[in-house]
Amino acid sequence: MHIVLAGGGTAGHVNPLLAVADAIRRIRPEASISIIGTAVGLEHDLVPRAGYELDTIEKVPFPRRPNKAALQFPAKWMRETRKVRDILRSRHADVVVGFGGYASAPVYSAAHRMGIPVVIHEQNARAGMANKLGARYAAFIGTAYENTGLKPGSGCRMERVGLPLRPAISTLAAQFASDRASVRQSGAEAMGIDPARPMVLVTGGSLGAVSLNRAVASSAAVLLEHAQVVHLTGKGKIDEVRSLVGERADAGVFTGVGPDSYGKGDYHAASPHPKNRKEKEENHEIKTLRK
Repeated sequence: MHIVLAGGGTAGHVNPLLAVADAIRRIRPEASISIIGTAVGLEHDLVPRAGYELDTIEKVPFPRRPNKAALQFPAKWMRETRKVRDILRSRHADVVVGFGGYASAPVYSAAHRMGIPVVIHEQNARAGMANKLGARYAAFIGTAYENTGLKPGSGCRMERVGLPLRPAISTLAAQFASDRASVRQSGAEAMGIDPARPMVLVTGGSLGAVSLNRAVASSAAVLLEHAQVVHLTGKGKIDEVRSLVGERADAGVFTGVGPDSYGKGDYHAASPHPKNRKEKEENHEIKTLRK
């Protein structure tokens, strides 16, 4: 059996996708798995890093207003749907599992036309446009919330199944259950911070949030009087944060600047005081680890 998973853009789509892929690999080791995403979303880095093959298509956002993009949409949609059909044929796909995001919509459409069963997972409280389209064709829909706005077609079963957690978080939750204090100590040491001093974790979601970044960085001097700050700025946003912090506090307050090791979970292990703007998936992780 070959299972094709589709989705991406933000970690809110990619991490549940990878969590399900890992579960399939564990439960059905004989099954083969590949993933369809874009070359510009987080899946471009996270999927190969997790050990899965990624087939890429261009993202095709649904037009929301009459403009140039709306005029170009039909041709782009047809081109990418044809590309998806070729991918599904070459992979000999037996089932498609979609998680929303730009890459999912043409995959749902192509799979339906090819007679390939479609399964959907909706992570958000309100479903996006891709999953609303896919719900018409799905055989099964799993949700993290009730009343997502999805309208399944006839014969489709919809069930609230919760949010699949990435392995780093499920492992950390199990470790917390046995010895939270020592796990927090190890997480703080891994990040080079003082486990005895309060720490505040700031994240605007996997892509970051400019307004939150600026607010926190501009308040750096006051914040640092009371706590350490681990600030996940989002890709490409660290330079402005570093500049603002340097103006308000001192460049010497940085203990390390580099790419976010998003899969490790060290910052969750070390932090009892998360500040998160919106990422639904990370909110689920925080709730799980605070039980």
